[in-house]
Amino acid sequence: MRESLGDRIFNITNIVLLIIVALVTLFPLYYVFVVSFTEPGEFADKNGFVLLPSRWSTGAYEYLLSTSAFIRATGVSAFLATAGTLLSLMITSAFSFGLSRKRLRGRNIMLFMVMFTILFNPGIIPVYLLVRDLGLINSVWSLIIPVLTSGWYVILMKSFFDSIPIELEEAAMIDGCNELTIFFRIILPLSAASLAAFGLFYAVAYWNTFFSAVLYINDFTKVPLQIVLRNMLIDSDTAVGGASAVEMASDKQLPTQTIKMAAVVISTLPILIVYPFLQKHFTKGVMLGSVKG
Repeated sequence: MRESLGDRIFNITNIVLLIIVALVTLFPLYYVFVVSFTEPGEFADKNGFVLLPSRWSTGAYEYLLSTSAFIRATGVSAFLATAGTLLSLMITSAFSFGLSRKRLRGRNIMLFMVMFTILFNPGIIPVYLLVRDLGLINSVWSLIIPVLTSGWYVILMKSFFDSIPIELEEAAMIDGCNELTIFFRIILPLSAASLAAFGLFYAVAYWNTFFSAVLYINDFTKVPLQIVLRNMLIDSDTAVGGASAVEMASDKQLPTQTIKMAAVVISTLPILIVYPFLQKHFTKGVMLGSVKG
């Protein structure tokens, strides 16, 4: 069936608009990447607008990777993203599996409590008081333990576990498997797509930890990368006497625009590297957790 003239015009218009939107979306990323490899002198000569540097330079990255504060903050964020994601997936999947078992005592009460946390947030002050009473102030665990799981993720993963045929569990029990064996050797392997999707959500959240670090971390040696990045992009503009607001080496100059852009590239690179490997599981995992049947 041949396309009509109206359909052809509509398709061409859509393609043109999508290309424009893609270019508008990608240009800031391209600009940040290009500026990070531009020499400070060339950046200043071109009044801060460089589309393609005449000579590529890795000086900004060498500066950042030689700075103890930046390396330390990157390590903190890497620990949060790794340990936090693994613990969150373990807690969320185990809790969801338990709630999916209809024979669990108190199941309805626990489901009500999970739904209650989705609808009502305790607020900043009660959570801060809880973290303080647990002795977690100035500890990196204060950035993990209060957000180990999410009521919304628990409900979605429970729905996915509900869709797994109960006959698999019954057959495993006949073969002598207990609940833990069923969970680790049957349920989790079947949940790879769902775990990959939620793992990506958790990893991005932990890597981008910012506000909770502002509340709970007073020791600069324990702040995550986003705090250092924020100070570089904002506070360094008001630093005086040649001292950087992010407490970098005192004999270094105030970070230039190229160094700031390099910091942005480094902070976004891990997620950009991980996402393509999980993309094939992303849509499948979310849909399996949100639709039963």
